[in-house]
Amino acid sequence: MIPFKYSLIFLLSLPLLDAGVVKEFPYGTLPSERPNMELSKSMERVYEDYPAVHPELNELFSRFKYTPITGLDYNNYDGTISRRDSSKVIKVDGKYYVYYTRRKTEVPPKGNHGPNRGTEGATDTIPSRDWDLAEIWYATSEDGFTWTEQGVAVPRPEKPNAGWRSVSTPDILIWEGKYYIYYQAYYDIPGSRGGDFCPVSASVSDSPDGPFMPSNQIVLENGSEGAWDQFVIHDPYPLVYNGKIYLYYKGEMGGSPHSRAQGLAIAEHPFGPFKKHPLNPVINSGHETALFPFRGGIAAIVSRHGHEHNTIQWSPDGANFEIAAITSLLPIAPGAFIPDAFTNTDDGRGITWGLCHFRNQGLPDHNHSFLARFDCDLSLDIHDIEMKETDIFNHPEIYFQFGLSEKQKERIKGTHKSK
Repeated sequence: MIPFKYSLIFLLSLPLLDAGVVKEFPYGTLPSERPNMELSKSMERVYEDYPAVHPELNELFSRFKYTPITGLDYNNYDGTISRRDSSKVIKVDGKYYVYYTRRKTEVPPKGNHGPNRGTEGATDTIPSRDWDLAEIWYATSEDGFTWTEQGVAVPRPEKPNAGWRSVSTPDILIWEGKYYIYYQAYYDIPGSRGGDFCPVSASVSDSPDGPFMPSNQIVLENGSEGAWDQFVIHDPYPLVYNGKIYLYYKGEMGGSPHSRAQGLAIAEHPFGPFKKHPLNPVINSGHETALFPFRGGIAAIVSRHGHEHNTIQWSPDGANFEIAAITSLLPIAPGAFIPDAFTNTDDGRGITWGLCHFRNQGLPDHNHSFLARFDCDLSLDIHDIEMKETDIFNHPEIYFQFGLSEKQKERIKGTHKSK
C-alpha cells in the first residue's frame, strides 16, 4: 500500500479538474493563448520563449533570399581579387555606402584551406589567408543592387603601426557627425600566432568618402593571458545604445574555429577607452557578429558554429540574449542596412536587407570571396509573408553537394564487410 503522505502528494500534483482546465490539447489552429493545462517542455517553449506562437507572426523570424550584385570586377574569378566582410550599409545624402575587405594580390592565398591552413608559403607579396595583405575599400549604390567601387578607405599603414601587414573586416560608426571605421589590424601574418591574433584599431573622417585618418592606436585590446579572447578579437561591430558605443566582437576559445562566441565592450568615445562587459562572452555561438536595435533592446543574427547557430536572438539590455527564432540559410558575415543603428533609439525598427559574402570560392587554386545581397523580414515596419515561409524545398542537387566524403564512404563500406 502506498503511504498516505505520498498519495496526497500524487493527488496534489494532478491538474485541477475545474471548469477552466483543458484535459487535452485542443484541435485546430494553435491557440494564441496558453491553454490552461499541463504542457510538455516543448509546448511550454512555444508560449514562453518566442515572441509569437506562430513563426509567420514572429517579427524576429525570417527566411533569407540572395541576389548577385553587379558592378564589381573579380578578374575572371582567378583568386587574385577578393571582397568580403562588408560593413553595415549606411545611407548619406540619398546614396548607400558599404566598406569591406579587399585583397588584390598576384596569386591567391597559400595557407587558407586544408592541411596548409597556416602561414606556409606566405611572403611579403603572397597572402597566407583570404584576408591577408588586404586593405579596406568602399563602394556606393543608388539601389543596393548595382555598386560602384570608389577606392581605398583605409590603406595599410607603415610598419610598425597596427595593421601594417593587413587591415580587414571593417565596420562603420557615425558619432557626433564623424565617421569611424573599426577593423582588425594585423602585426603579423594571419595565422602565425594564436590562430589569428590581431587587435582592433580605427580611423576617422568628416565624410563617408574620407579621407579616413588612422588613430594609429589599439582601441580594443586582446584579453589577458588565459582569457577567452586572449588571441582573437575579430569582427568589431559598433552600435549606439544607451547613449554609449556598444562594440561587439568575436572571440575564439582554444584556437578552435568551432569554439567561437561574441563579446561586448562599451565606451563613451569612439577611440575608447572600451571596457569589456563582465558577462563576456554575451553570445555563446556564431561566427560573425551582426546585431541591430530592435524595440527597446538589441537583436542578433547568430550564424554558423556553436549550439545556437542558425538563430535570431534578442536581448533587453544588449548583454543577456535569448533565442527568439530558429531559421536556416543565414547570410555569412552580414552587413545590414540599419537606419537607426546610431540614433540611440529605444524603439529599434529592425532590418530588411544588406550585403554578405560567399567564401572559399574556387578552391583549392583560386580561393577568394565575393559580395552579394541578402533580403529578409526582421522588421516591425513591413510584413512580407514570403519571408515567413518555413516549408522550404531546395533542389536535390543542393543536398547532393553535401554528400559523403571519401573517408566516410570507406568507413561505411567497412561496416558491411563480414567479420
